[in-house]
Parts: sequence; C-alpha cells; structure tokens
Amino acid sequence: MRLLRRSDTGEFGLTQFRDEAIPPYAILSHTWGADTEEVTLKDLENGTGKDKPGYKKIRFCGEQAAVDGLEYFWIDTCCINKANEAELSQAINSMFRWYGNATQCYVYLSDVSSSPFGANEKPNSPQWESNFRMCRWFTRGWTLQELLAPSSVKFFSQKGKRLGDRNSLRRLIHEITVVPESALGGTPLSQFSVNERLSWVKHRHTKLEEDKAYSLLGIFGVYVAPIYGEGTASAFQRLREEIGKLEQCMQDLRLTDPRDDKKRIEETKGGLLKDSYRWILKNPDFQRWRDDQQSRLLWIKGDPGKGKTMLLCGIINELSKSMSKTQQLSYFFCQATDLRINNATAVLRGLLYLLVSQQPYLVSHIQKKYDHAGKALFEDANAWVALSEIFTNILQDLDLNSTYLTVDALDECVTDSPKLLDFIVLMSSISSRAKWVVSSRNVAHIEQRLRLNNSGIRLSLELKENAAQVSRAVDAYIDYCISELPEIKHDQLLHDSVREKMQQKANGTFLWVSLVIKELKEAMAWEVLQLLEEVPTELNNVYRRMIHQIKRLRRQYPELCRQVLSTVLATYRPLHLQELHVLSGLPTQAQNVNQATVAIVKMCGSFLTIREDNVYIIHQSARDFLSKEARHDLIPRGIRNVHRSIFSKSLQVMSTTLRRDMYSLGALGYPAEQIKQPDLDPLAASRYPCIHWIDHLCDWNPESPIEDKVDLQNGGVVESFLRQQYLYWLEALSLCRSMSKGVVSMAKLEVFMQGRTDTSALNELVKDARRFIMSHKWAIENYPLQTYASALLFSPTQSLIRGLFKREEPKWIIIAPAMEENWSACLLTLEGHSNLVSSVAFSPDSTRLVSGSGDNTVKIWDASSGECLSTLKGHNDSVNSVAFSPDSTRLASGSRDNTVKIWDACSGECLLTLEGHSDLVNSVAFSPDSTRLASGSGDKTVKIWDARSGECLSTLKDHNNYGHSGPVDLVAFSPNSTRLASGSWDNTVKIWDASSGECLLTLKGYNDSVCSVAFSPDSTRLASGFDNSTIYQGLSMSSDRMWISYNSEKILWLPSEYRPSRFIVSKNRIGIGTSYGRVWICNVEHNKLLGSVISTTRLGPSAPTSLIMTNGGTAQRSHVTVRQARLE
Repeated sequence: MRLLRRSDTGEFGLTQFRDEAIPPYAILSHTWGADTEEVTLKDLENGTGKDKPGYKKIRFCGEQAAVDGLEYFWIDTCCINKANEAELSQAINSMFRWYGNATQCYVYLSDVSSSPFGANEKPNSPQWESNFRMCRWFTRGWTLQELLAPSSVKFFSQKGKRLGDRNSLRRLIHEITVVPESALGGTPLSQFSVNERLSWVKHRHTKLEEDKAYSLLGIFGVYVAPIYGEGTASAFQRLREEIGKLEQCMQDLRLTDPRDDKKRIEETKGGLLKDSYRWILKNPDFQRWRDDQQSRLLWIKGDPGKGKTMLLCGIINELSKSMSKTQQLSYFFCQATDLRINNATAVLRGLLYLLVSQQPYLVSHIQKKYDHAGKALFEDANAWVALSEIFTNILQDLDLNSTYLTVDALDECVTDSPKLLDFIVLMSSISSRAKWVVSSRNVAHIEQRLRLNNSGIRLSLELKENAAQVSRAVDAYIDYCISELPEIKHDQLLHDSVREKMQQKANGTFLWVSLVIKELKEAMAWEVLQLLEEVPTELNNVYRRMIHQIKRLRRQYPELCRQVLSTVLATYRPLHLQELHVLSGLPTQAQNVNQATVAIVKMCGSFLTIREDNVYIIHQSARDFLSKEARHDLIPRGIRNVHRSIFSKSLQVMSTTLRRDMYSLGALGYPAEQIKQPDLDPLAASRYPCIHWIDHLCDWNPESPIEDKVDLQNGGVVESFLRQQYLYWLEALSLCRSMSKGVVSMAKLEVFMQGRTDTSALNELVKDARRFIMSHKWAIENYPLQTYASALLFSPTQSLIRGLFKREEPKWIIIAPAMEENWSACLLTLEGHSNLVSSVAFSPDSTRLVSGSGDNTVKIWDASSGECLSTLKGHNDSVNSVAFSPDSTRLASGSRDNTVKIWDACSGECLLTLEGHSDLVNSVAFSPDSTRLASGSGDKTVKIWDARSGECLSTLKDHNNYGHSGPVDLVAFSPNSTRLASGSWDNTVKIWDASSGECLLTLKGYNDSVCSVAFSPDSTRLASGFDNSTIYQGLSMSSDRMWISYNSEKILWLPSEYRPSRFIVSKNRIGIGTSYGRVWICNVEHNKLLGSVISTTRLGPSAPTSLIMTNGGTAQRSHVTVRQARLE
C-alpha cells in the first residue's frame, strides 16, 4: 500500500509499505473532477501537478492529518498505478478494507462553501444544509462505501471548515441517502438484506458504467475481478453470482447463530443483570488480560451455578460497547445437552460464522476450500482439520484487527474437547491479534490442557477475593429477583426477611437463587419464609428436594414427570413440545397439546425450561444429577428401557401421522430447495422420530427377555411399519432434509438385524428397503414426491417395497418400463457429474470413493451414504484418472490438460500441479509407500514424481526401442514399490525398475490396446487386459437427460440407466434408446386430469437402436481379455 507523507518543506512524497508494516493513516473521500484536473501517481513521482486543481485536496488532507497527529495519508487519485491492471484490480477489491482500516476519513465537499456555524461558532443560516443535501458527493457510486467503511468519517467544506461527522449528521445523511441510521451507526452490513443494500446505490452514478457494480464489492464482502467494457448488466450479474456464493457458504457454515444462543440463554435465566457481572470489570486479572498485550488467554473457572455463563454474557456486552469499529468480537456457548453445539467442530463453526458476519472479506479464507468441498467442508469426518486450518489463517490475516474470542462451558464440549483446548492454547500463543476468554467448571483435564503460562491468566471464582465479589453479585441478583415477587412487593418486613434469608443460604450460587425464586413465585405470602427454611443450601440437596416434591404430586403426575424427564435424558437433542408430548406418552385427551405439555414440564421441579417451544434441561449440573443420582427414580429399569419406549412411541406417531404429500406440494417435480416449513407443521410431532427411531432401537438392543424380541420378529412392529409406512417415511426424511441420515440409519438397521433368529422375512424386507433408499436417494432428496413416481417405477419388479406400495404407483403409467426382477449388484448411483465419468477409485479404508469426469472436476463421495463430500475444481479439461494415496491423505488426478494435480483428501485443497507431459495424462498411481507418483501420458512417456515436492524424478520413454511407441493408458506400482508396469496403445506392457527407470521386461502379443494392469500381492505376477469392442452411444433427450416433462412440468425423473442416448418425439409419443441397450416408448395422454398419462413399452435390451432413432449409433460391444505374466 502506498501512502503519502508531507515533508518538513511542505512537499509530498510516496512510501510503499508491506501489509504487516502499514502505519496509522488518514484517508480522503472526495469527488473526482476531469482526469486532467487530478494529481496522478506519475505527477507525484515526477514532482509535477502542483498547478492542478486537485492538488488543493492533497494539501488539505495532509494538513488535516497533521492536526490529528497522523504522519501518513492516502488519496485514490495518486496512490494507485491505474496503468497496472493487476494493481488496479487489487485496489478495487481492497478499497473497502483500506477505508475501514483508516484512523480518520476526511470527506472533502468541493461544492459546499458554507458551514453550519458562523465565525462566532453560532448556528449559521439554513443555507449550508441545503448545500449539503445537494452536494455531488452523495450522488457518486464509490462514496457509498467511503461513507460506511471507516470507523470515523468527518465532513469538510471546500474551505476546509469542519461541517460535522457521520454520527452528528446521522439523521441528515439518512434522509439524503436512505441508508438506515443503524448502518451509519456501525451495525454490520451483513445484517441488511441484499436487496436493501443494492437499493442504497440505486440513484448513484459512476463515470464508468461497470463501476456502479464494482463500487459495491466491499458492501457485500465479495471479490470480483474488474473487466471494463463488459457493461453494467454483466458486471451486476457477476456481482450477484458472487453474492449468491457467499450467501450459500454462510448458510452451510451456520450450524447455529451464537447471537441467538446468547439471547436464549439470557432469557432462560431471567435476563442479564448488570450488577451480577460488573465486578469483573474491576478485577485485576481481567484488567490485565484486557490491557496487557502479552496476556491473551483468560480462563474463568468455578463450580456449577456460580454464574460463569452470565458473567461471559456480561463480558461480551461490555467488550462490544468499548470496541472500535475495526475490532471483532466472536463467541460461542457450548451445551452438552444439545448435540449440535457440544463438540469442537461446532465451536469453530460458530466462531467463524460471527467473524465472517462482521467482516465478510474473511470468507475468502473459507471459500478457498468451500469451492472444492461444498457443505461437506463443515460436516464430514475431516471438518475439524479443515476448519482449524481456516481459523489459523484468519487469525494470521494481516488485515484482521484485534479480535476477542469467547467460549463458554468448555467442560460441556463433549466431542474432541482435547483438540479444542490444544487449539485455543496454540492460537493464544502464536496470534497477537486475538485475545481469548473461556470458562468451565473446575475440571482437572481442562487445567492440564490449558497449560497457562505467561500469556494466560487463571481467574477462579472460588478464590477468597473473587468469591466475595461473586457473593455480592449474587446479593444483587437476589434483590432483583425478589423485587419481581408479587406476593411480597408491598410487605417491606417480609421483603427484608426473604432477602436476608436468601443471602444467608445462597452460598454465592446464582443457580440456587434461580431455582428457589421459581418456587417462590408459586407460593403464597404466608408460605414464603417457611419454604425458604425448607430449601437446602447445597445445589445437589436442592435437586434431591425437587425429586421428592415430584414424588409427592397428586394422582398420575409423578409418573408423567418421570416419563418426561427420562425422555429428555435419553433423546439426542432438545425436543419440541409436540415431540416431547408423544415420545413421553403424555395423555392424548388434551385439547391443546402444547399447553398440556407445558403444564407437565412446569411440574418437573425446575429441572426443565422452555424456550421457543423447545424443552431444555436447566443446567448441566441438573443433567448430571438426573442421569446419576436420580437414575433409580427416573429410570428404574435402565436407560435401555427408555430407548425402547421412545422407539415404540416413534413408530406409533409416525404410523398415525405420516401420509403421502405431507406438505400438499401437488407437483411431482416440486424441488426440495423451494419447500418452506408451514406454520402448522404436520411433521411437528414426527420430525424427531423420523430421524432417530432406528438410533433408539439400536440403543435399546433387545436381547432378553423373550417378550422384548417380539417387536423384531416377523410380523412385529418394525416389519409392520416398513410394510405400511416406508415410502411416507422417505418423503418425510426428504422434507426434514435428512435423507443422508436415512441412508445411514437403514445400513445401521441392516447390520443390527444380522444374526437374529426368527426374523428371516424382516431381514429380507430391511435389505430390500435399504437398497431402495440407496438407489433412489438423489431423486427423493431433491424432489420428495418422486418417492411415488421414479422410485417405484424404476425399482426391480420383485422388489418387496415396490410390491407393498403398488397402490402408490402413478396412475398415469399404463405399461411400466420392463425392469429386472431383482436388485442389481449396483448399491448406489452417485449423481452429480455433468459429463461422463472416466475414472473411479476407493480410498484404502473403503469409506470414500473418488471420481474423475469429463466436466473437468474430481468428486469425493461417502461410500456408505452416497453423499458428495467434495468437488475439486482446477483442471482445465477432462479428468482421465484418479487415485488415492495408500495413506488416504492425498489423491491424484490426471487430465487432458496435460497436468497431474495432487489434492489434500481432507480439505480438497490443491497441493501441487505437476507439469511436464506434452499430451493428455491417461493414468496416475501412487507407490505403496505414498512417496512417489507415476503418470502415463498420450505423449508416450511414463513419469515418476516425488509426491511431496512435485519434482519429476525420471521420465520413462522410447529410447533405443525400450520405451512405448504409443500413448500410455495404464500405470501401476508393484506392492513392494520396486517395479512399475505400464500398458500402452502400442499393444504392449512394460515392466520398469521404479528406482532407476530401466525397462526390465516388455510383454507382447496383445491384439489391441492394453486397458488394465495389476500386480499380484507378492509382486511376482502381473495381470493385464485388452479391449477389442465398441458400444452404442448417442445424444441426450434434454439438456440434463434426467426428466420427462409435460407442458414444461417435470413429471418423471429417470435413473441414469434409463436416460436416453437417442430419442424421438412424435406428437404425444416419445421413443427412448439408452446406452445400456434398452429401448422404451412413452405415450403422453394429455386429456387426462392431474397432468399426463404415460404408457410405456419395452422393445428389449438387444433391440437395435435404429428402430426408434432418427440417427443410428456406432457399434461397440465390449469385453476384456485377461492375460497373466510371470515376472520371475
């Protein structure tokens, strides 16, 4: 970044600074005159331009910067080399940050001559306001970001007189610009909708038409390379595309919004009371952490109920008030009772989400990997690895100003807690830009992991001096709480007695006060003191008393409370009131289910709290008590019996509520992405059961007694559910956006059923149901009602599920396409590539599959669920070959663009691009020790590369007739890494010494090109195959070859093996021929109601395509001949 500096002689000079060394600077915002009037970079370098009108602005900015104690300043006219396209592009995309990082921004209004104050500093005539409203600065495109980005914006007249600043003129500026006052006051721009932000520039103008779009880059936090001459429409289209990518990335990143969690926690605990946390602001340890640059980690620890969470809420509020606009604050609240937010990966996602919400430009660190991996970046098994690397890069970003990071309840991080603790320690030691404040209970392993040194501070709430402060804060909380008790408001004597008694018994514990106050709110005035006498002082004793009170409830209420509490303990996430009602088995006679459930929840002795119709356990200490000490009262028959009850009631509620077309979508092609959950959601009570019923069945795991096994026998409830509700369950899974979970659950159920006796019929049904969901996952996931069309139509004729739900088959299908009788060996069809797939490979642990395609991409798939985990982009032409490294950490791809790329298999990042081949790369293979990579190319050579550095170690080619004379199609290392085999279009296989590159053996006698080579496990034999055949291929029916539509409405989704290579349309008849040899005819009868009627006839798998095609295909019937060669 170039900055201007005024010398002692009054001259102005330029200084170039590295990003990490940029000093404090002022920045000028102004309107440009004619190009000939402005001082340029070249003028300053040549010492010219002083006679230009624009020189006055430079002089003003330099003088004003000096007044504000700033040595350097920046002006766009003369600090950018606009002749350098790369520098100009970088400047355009950096402008918002440059203005945002400036210490002062001066707005020079060349057409405003008057000031709001006269010479005697008294208010001037209203003439200045009229001039201010009409000034040209408010009509220019670039000045919008110059108004919003800086932390301090001051307005000056043409005479250099100060008119005011953005804050003092906020109302007037809002009236002129329609920019909301909250945006002018510093509210993050990401909190305003895209359309609202676009409206701010509607009446502004730019000298170059494309700049109207480019001037908004910082407003939206996106990067767009400027292409002058492309026109306004194209520039805005590219801008919107980048905004769309950013929004999608943020949606996928968002697991929870910590701001909503904070609000929920505060409201659940009765609101945040300033007097309950203000003591921390004067605490020496806290002040040292806040003010000392070397103190970057503060750990607040204390026993349960000491107010740690509310203390952090207060710290967050105070930090947000004192921060400058350029500082960031991000926070996260762990909760062990919520599976979404009780793990290390969730913590990083939450912190990143808030950081990027405040500074959208930081998303560039995420998008580098997100563009390759998509949503899987945040969710797959490698999410922690990728996110921790992204977080590290953000904290090391030179444009990131000081940042506060807060994590509450580290002890409630259930999954990967050691990783999170180690990461926090590492980041606090290497990044001077970030200060961390964390909290937890007094847990030994946390203290050991945090390893607090000179950069860390321990603040214990049990220390004498701190305990006294906490006790005073609790006293303040007591005062606040009892002021809300209506029964004692007007009895001062009783009020004072209650206050004194609570202060004596609270023992510095906020949670104790909260629990007791809840009980006092239900008491009459004459009961209050007696109740306080009865309440124990220790938290666990309070819990015991609550259990005792539950037992003393009348009639059936103790049992209902037991059912509710045991259900809440056994479920995997907080339940909605309707979910809790059905899973707890509460009475069904209630007219208002929500009200009835709330009534029972309130009887549960303050163990539970309700927020937005979801039920939570009040505190982690309460969960610990219920699941340990109170387990004999709540779950006398063990937790497995609770799982059984939840499983059973899940099937019951799904059996009564699930039906076809739950959301009344109507259209069979209605896309899932356009579906909105209705206010009166028919799935409200079934959502949790749909997703987790199999989990509860497996956690129950019935083995004995005999009666427990009835549900799993032939004809039991599981078989009954699958026979009657399976398709409706699949539709519901799609509506719940949980199809991948359904695939995993059915696989889990199939494994669970293995080895059980008397369940042969159920086992067969489960197997068939699993094949059904695996085969049709993509169609159902994206178009829920295709469950009843494509999924049924394209299942085998003997499929049990198809037979059971024949009643649901489309009535407009007169003759169904001929299908095989049984499921093929194909377990999953993976949809996603937009061109032919040329190569696939399993990871060594068989959990993932990689594919390379003619669409220039590489995709990584979950081999169990079929979910696309990553899409790797970077090749400029078709990907011909892919391979995992034996250690599963990397993968390689070879392409028609003549390059080989090595990727990080976890993050999807391209690690190396290997260049050297002069023709397409046909094959790649790692050595078994993962240190080397071989590639075979159309340039007739084989290359061996260092897999770490990318260095080409050797090139195996035709010299002295030892190399191949045709393109190399296949390469393979021997298991002992000493030899390399290559197969070629020259009809030979060659064996090479993998170290020296010497050709050891040439195998001849093939009739055609070699298409496959493989070593035996002991490296002594080689198998090879060659190809001498052809296949019929042709064109597609439609652009995506996926749908039959009628009147532009999608009516039938086609599995890949039924999509056309050729087709013909004649009036209402469509003839389709596939590359698999199938030919079928569809007749659309448009006079039928509810869309169309299709009659389908199969001509046979061997029928010649020319019977139906307008153009014949070229032959290809394929077989492979395999030969073995002994290498000894």
